[in-house]
Amino acid sequence: MEKLITVKAESKTYPVIVGNNCLRKINDILNQLSPSSICIVTDEKVKELHLDAFLNELSDDFEIHLFTTPRGEEAKSFEVYKQLVEFTARKGLDRKSLLIALGGGAVGDLTGFAAATFMRGIEFIQVPTTILAHDSSVGGKTGINLQTGKNLIGSFHHPEAVLYHLPFLNSLSKSEKRAGFAEIIKEAMIHPQSFLPELMNQFQSVSDLNGEQLIEPLIRGIETKRLYVEQDEKEMGVRAFLNLGHTLGHAIEANVGYGKITHGEAVLIGIIFALKLSEKMFKKDLQISSFVNWVKKLDYATYLPEDLSFSDLINTMKHDKKTISGQIRFVLLDGYGKPVLKEVTEELLLETLEEWKRENMN
Repeated sequence: MEKLITVKAESKTYPVIVGNNCLRKINDILNQLSPSSICIVTDEKVKELHLDAFLNELSDDFEIHLFTTPRGEEAKSFEVYKQLVEFTARKGLDRKSLLIALGGGAVGDLTGFAAATFMRGIEFIQVPTTILAHDSSVGGKTGINLQTGKNLIGSFHHPEAVLYHLPFLNSLSKSEKRAGFAEIIKEAMIHPQSFLPELMNQFQSVSDLNGEQLIEPLIRGIETKRLYVEQDEKEMGVRAFLNLGHTLGHAIEANVGYGKITHGEAVLIGIIFALKLSEKMFKKDLQISSFVNWVKKLDYATYLPEDLSFSDLINTMKHDKKTISGQIRFVLLDGYGKPVLKEVTEELLLETLEEWKRENMN
């Protein structure tokens, strides 16, 4: 099984190939690009699990270098970014060189940002190895974190291609599967023809989150991402809808400590909060209790991690990229399939957080 999804952004058109044997396409793509040299960027775990399989597909005609990052969000730091670009410079990479991100979303974001900035921009290819990275590998967003917040340093820089080799997903832990599936849930909620009911019918436990059953939802998720990227490449409007759940989710990550909760699981908690705000602001019944009961079957946490200060969360949300002139903005739903971007007052945020806390205590 193989699916070609073509992303036609304003500044670049490129293929996203999803399938069980798509690594075989790598040499054709590289031969078209003719890089002077290649640097593969991967993390410690992916190196152990998947590097050999990837290298076995690469032609011996290319000069290859390897840079290994820490796992997870630790890869998205100034220090690791500096190490990567200094490594590429020492190895003699030039403007015709190419980077390959072999890993999850953190490796992809770091590699893309390095490619965007090294010698003012070189080409790169995304080879995602997680469910979560189906979202981050498409659309050209790259970046690294600050202590103040996630992805506050970055650039729009599209890959030349995305190769989504589905067998890589077989090595994921249950937590990693949940992390990635949360982004598919988000995409199901914001697609104009919401496919959330299909997900809720098909997936009843974390054991259902396996490769074969995930293929169609993954493709629909990527196509949702393409839909918004093609309309709004630089996130000046509707592309912001892809951040449903992320305003609180990013604040949770920053306050708990990057890497102590997975990005997707934090986003899922953020989605629940966004649904609560949506019901209050739009007076729509989004059947939140049914949704929460469903995600509990998938072993998601459905409330904030312990000991998080509401005031700290709100202060962190003020540094979110969607915030304008100190006004916190959330992606909300005026019904499933109808995302909107709205300013939310600190008073309403605090009131809703307090209500949510009381509900959780009952």
